[in-house]
Amino acid sequence: MYLHLIKKSLNKCPKIQKNQPNTCKTFLSKAKQYQSSSFLENDNLKTPQVYLEPKARTEKIIELLEKQYPNAKTALNYANPLEILVATMLSAQTTDVQVNIVTQKLFKKFRSAEDYANAEIKELEQDIHSTGFYHNKAKNLQNCCRLLVEKFHSQVPKTMEELIELPGVARKTANIVLYNAFGITAGIAVDTHVTRLSKRLGLTEQKEQNKIERDLMQITPKIKWMPLTDLLIFHGRQICIAKKPKCEICILSKICPSAFTFG
Repeated sequence: MYLHLIKKSLNKCPKIQKNQPNTCKTFLSKAKQYQSSSFLENDNLKTPQVYLEPKARTEKIIELLEKQYPNAKTALNYANPLEILVATMLSAQTTDVQVNIVTQKLFKKFRSAEDYANAEIKELEQDIHSTGFYHNKAKNLQNCCRLLVEKFHSQVPKTMEELIELPGVARKTANIVLYNAFGITAGIAVDTHVTRLSKRLGLTEQKEQNKIERDLMQITPKIKWMPLTDLLIFHGRQICIAKKPKCEICILSKICPSAFTFG
């Protein structure tokens, strides 16, 4: 019954089949799994809803996650645009918890772009050592702040085009800074959690961050672009973890093409 309904729904969505063939295959495979009586015997497993096209599924995902995480926002501590810029640059390949530990002292020691620009590089490396990749991070931080001093009067710029001029700053960091420091929505910040969940949820089949961002922007209302980032990050940390997602307690399991497909 469920397999028939899902196939019927997919046949009405040739655009989805054309643009996301792997998602469609995954969902049909899941439908067959649901169809087996042994799979449905477990009361914890929900029967699947009819396949939702990407825009409708994204809206439903946001609706459900906003109920589960009403206070979802960046976990990085900051008090001004420079601090959220520095914290976001440091957050690559480490946890926000570790970044907050480091910045608690760092932000007292370095209070302006000039402070970072004029710092002894070895001293800066030592200060951020525990965030990992400290050689590159220290170099990017210093060069970034030198450009802020030289070109932007020591102020963090308020446009995507200007922000991505800064060394060590790509669209993900720029989106986070613009939204959290200035309330400007320019795109969707795609980190490892957003990448993983957007693929599992069938919202994209792309691998590159910029292409994933483009796909998500096309199916998400602009007012929800950055809230989607925060919601997926929260859900990725708590439920849809990398190695073994907790599908049995996931609020999205009924609309997720990948639910219960992990060993």
